[in-house]
Amino acid sequence: MKKALILMAVSGFYATCIAAKHGVGFLWYLEDVAPEQPIAFSHVRHAGELALECTKCHQYADKGKRATVPAMSICAECHGKMETDNPEVKKLQEYLAEDRPVEWVKVHDLPWHVHFTHKRHIKAGVECRTCHGDVEGMPRMRRVRSLEMGWCVGCHRMKEASTDCLTCHK
Repeated sequence: MKKALILMAVSGFYATCIAAKHGVGFLWYLEDVAPEQPIAFSHVRHAGELALECTKCHQYADKGKRATVPAMSICAECHGKMETDNPEVKKLQEYLAEDRPVEWVKVHDLPWHVHFTHKRHIKAGVECRTCHGDVEGMPRMRRVRSLEMGWCVGCHRMKEASTDCLTCHK
């Protein structure tokens, strides 16, 4: 019994080290997580009211593995010189003036051993809302799906996509 407890403790420590090395916390699977961001960006305004396509800002979503956060130059297209009383736009303008990136807090993350590509899912016709929810109604971006393996496999089965382990685990 004592050996089993020691083994469990060592395994937990090892898992923690691996997770830390790969930048994955143990909360990646929780739903309804909405971290505070350096700038209170509203998808309601941009994706909802202005009806901007996801790929307008997340330019690599249909081209690669990651959707990526928007480049500052994209924000600057509208907000670079715009006079406004909005304190959040003023924060953005400060970042632009200082030529430094906004350090956004990642909302959607997967464990280090999962290989996911946005491009493949977009080409297969999977809508962004399938995984990310009703983004255009979110004043603050939040995780609405667990993105756990069972949830993904269920979607793959429903859409008759591959459930071979090597599809996501390489």
